[in-house]
Amino acid sequence: MELLKKTIEEKGQVLGDSILKVDSFINHQMDIKLFNEIGKEFKKRFEGEEINKILTIEASGIGIAAIASQYFDYVPVVFAKKVAGANMDKDTYSARVHSFTKNTVYDVKVSKKFISKGDKILIIDDFLANGRAALGLIDIIEQASAEAVGVGIVIEKGFQEGRKVIEDKNVRVESLAIVDRFKGNKIYFK
Repeated sequence: MELLKKTIEEKGQVLGDSILKVDSFINHQMDIKLFNEIGKEFKKRFEGEEINKILTIEASGIGIAAIASQYFDYVPVVFAKKVAGANMDKDTYSARVHSFTKNTVYDVKVSKKFISKGDKILIIDDFLANGRAALGLIDIIEQASAEAVGVGIVIEKGFQEGRKVIEDKNVRVESLAIVDRFKGNKIYFK
């Protein structure tokens, strides 16, 4: 997706050899016009697939998934919570997820009333690095006897193992921008 790549090149910041900071347009301040184009592209990539829910993980995936939903006939967006508040249902699906960026392990949870047997679910997230968030969401979908139709990723770090671990679960991955490597402050795409 050329608009996304151009925005990453213009506004993204490389930190070290494995972190891409995109907080000015994706995961702190959101560029809604860009999100609309991302939603259209996900719809194009998953055209013809039966999808009745979108699943993401808090927090960065929520805005992207919500905007994308309008292109999938406004299917519900469900997000896995990293911190369960006092008002969260006790009957939940749960999975352990390691965050590459934060180097933290979360027990993410989704109320059982929001994912049902037979649901056809598209996972959407901002980044794919080691694939642990997506694997956790796939685990939750499997616990519900639902189906992971695919994983839509905004930015994939192609030099990390995320794609392989998801594809090893026989789940399709569609990434809108795949970073091949960072060299200095320059970003190289596949």
